[in-house]
Amino acid sequence: MQSQALVFSSGVIAERSCFDVRHATDRSSVREASSSTVRPTVILVNGGFMDASRWQGVYNILRENGHAVRIVQNPTTSLADDVAVTRRVMEMQDGPVILVGHSYGGAVITEVGNDPKVMGLVYVAAFVPDVGESVSWLMKDPSPDAAVLPIVAAHEGFLLLDRTEFAASFAADVDAETARSMAESQVPWGEEALNGTVTEAAWRTKPSWYLVAADDKMISARAQWAMAKRARSTVTETGGSHAVYVSKPAVVAAIIAKAASGVLVAAKCA
Repeated sequence: MQSQALVFSSGVIAERSCFDVRHATDRSSVREASSSTVRPTVILVNGGFMDASRWQGVYNILRENGHAVRIVQNPTTSLADDVAVTRRVMEMQDGPVILVGHSYGGAVITEVGNDPKVMGLVYVAAFVPDVGESVSWLMKDPSPDAAVLPIVAAHEGFLLLDRTEFAASFAADVDAETARSMAESQVPWGEEALNGTVTEAAWRTKPSWYLVAADDKMISARAQWAMAKRARSTVTETGGSHAVYVSKPAVVAAIIAKAASGVLVAAKCA
């Protein structure tokens, strides 16, 4: 779904700080940088419809590779509430953090990421709003080839995805049993979260990384690329549905590790 506001001229993504993350992605780079800097804690932020438990695969891989990881259980009631919950988790950490947001979680990390503790942002098939924009604003005026989202009203200002169409729209590359479980355990997404506007976009001052899910039927790959280019993110594209963090946890974990390594090298250069 591509808003008219997300049409940008082509160009090279701007370089960030004093490092090239392509040379700072392996474990040796992380160990070397860690000798003079504090390794950031990774904070995972869920998007709409799903609870935080779906990060489990990514969490396991990151932990196995030595990263400190926290998972935020956002209520997705309003952007303000979700920012407050994420900030509480962030404030409980002693050192710097990397914020990772899936889908609507991208709006949350964009708003809360201005905190001095935040060293970088990672967007996973996520919305990347600018100041004054909301997820609903980014969703308006979809491109003609964009899929029709099976969103249905739940109750009192909350939304769900039609369970019978959930797998095809949200989790086409997830095994059938898991996709069924995801559909049946949806967390109603508040319209106040959907319509909450960003007051200060962290990606304007913080380095960011973006994982584009090429087969996403919730946010088109075209729209993902447009948002990532606007934010001048370091972009990686992979085949995958909107639930790429569930279906391809190793790919997602690798992008997060690259970001963590990148900000360490940046801190070392500074």
